[in-house]
Amino acid sequence: MSRRLTGLAAADMPKVDHVCAGCMFWESVELQEIVCGSTCDPSAQRDWFASVHEQWGECGRVALDDGQVLGFIKYAPTGYFPQARHMPTGAPDADAALIACLHIHDDARSRGLGRLLLQAALKDLHSRRERRVYAYALARKADMRAVPMVGMEFLLRHGFTVDRPHPHYPLMRLDLRSLAVLGENLEGVLESLRFPLLRRLPTPSIE
Repeated sequence: MSRRLTGLAAADMPKVDHVCAGCMFWESVELQEIVCGSTCDPSAQRDWFASVHEQWGECGRVALDDGQVLGFIKYAPTGYFPQARHMPTGAPDADAALIACLHIHDDARSRGLGRLLLQAALKDLHSRRERRVYAYALARKADMRAVPMVGMEFLLRHGFTVDRPHPHYPLMRLDLRSLAVLGENLEGVLESLRFPLLRRLPTPSIE
């Protein structure tokens, strides 16, 4: 078994056991229904990743187990996520770091992987000298597999506070200057997590 944390890339998305594989919700300029897969375009997604990598760098972290995606977190400056302009609380500044979404494979849930991916993202953003990070939260219970944002309770447990309140989609904020997790060996933590044997997914055919 070989587990590792690495930068999120477009090539990882077809391996996601989720409706998100070609999702372009946050990257869409036009108003979208707030649900994963409300708009999908794998080709446009690859172009988006290429553009962000060239202009800003890696835009997420992914946990892999022998090449299979356990989960991922995606983030970048808000300007790369134009859908943020349609959110009811408005958007942070265009150059402010925004966590867009966090998704975990069904078989890897409730085992600490979400916390680990969030810490990996915060560690990376801190190394880029970001002072704070934002995220839109879902303030109600829901199937997070179909929601293109992060649960509010999860964010509150990990130090985020409400920046702009809203009954359903508050904007959350975390100060990155006083993090206590930056020295942790996150790859070692990933190796220590216990998961059931993941369901191997068929390789998508290309026609």
